[in-house]
Amino acid sequence: MQQLKGVKILVVDDEPNILQFLELGLQNEGFKVQTAQDGLTAITLIKQFQPQVVVLDVMMPGMDGFEVCRMLKKTENVAVIMLTARDEVDDRVKGLTIGADDYLIKPFSFEELLARIYARIRNQFPNLFGEVAAGAFLIDDRRKEIKFEDRVLELSPTEYELLKFLVLNHGLVLSKAMILDKVWGYDFGGEENIVEVYIRSLRDKLNDKDHQIIRTMRGLGYRVDIS
Repeated sequence: MQQLKGVKILVVDDEPNILQFLELGLQNEGFKVQTAQDGLTAITLIKQFQPQVVVLDVMMPGMDGFEVCRMLKKTENVAVIMLTARDEVDDRVKGLTIGADDYLIKPFSFEELLARIYARIRNQFPNLFGEVAAGAFLIDDRRKEIKFEDRVLELSPTEYELLKFLVLNHGLVLSKAMILDKVWGYDFGGEENIVEVYIRSLRDKLNDKDHQIIRTMRGLGYRVDIS
């Protein structure tokens, strides 16, 4: 399980079932979680709780999610992921225009929300990734060091960035194109086969002869499985 020390998430939704589901799921991932069922309560809690991420429903009675987001972005350093049941471009544009950092349409998978939360934390609060435990992996971004089963891996800078990207996104299938973009950069002009070369090297260093840690998803990409 990937865990970030001290990361706090506020979930705001007027549907109790969704609120409970997200609260339990995020707590199981190691986050500190508080919830609110309306905008006014959310504004009050944010001052007290000081979360890094707010998962915010758009359609709520009284103060809607747009107004909550607008107020937050004026005063707080917080990442806002908005939820809506309406798949309308105007809503998404409005949310992003007033400062929302991401948008998710209901119904959504918990895994997708989790991936977006980690993406927002990496982008807006990278210092929180100083040390991350994920299964048998321990990533220390300050030392640019990764341990596997308490053994420090001897990694080149590119191998470090690649393995970190794979581990932080464990459970998700990552295409070669996505890996190239995130690890090598969007302007990389080389061949996609470079990913295979580095994956092979990482497997050797992890003693992953059977490809049970870094799995090849044929025709799709790679996925790291962490128990």
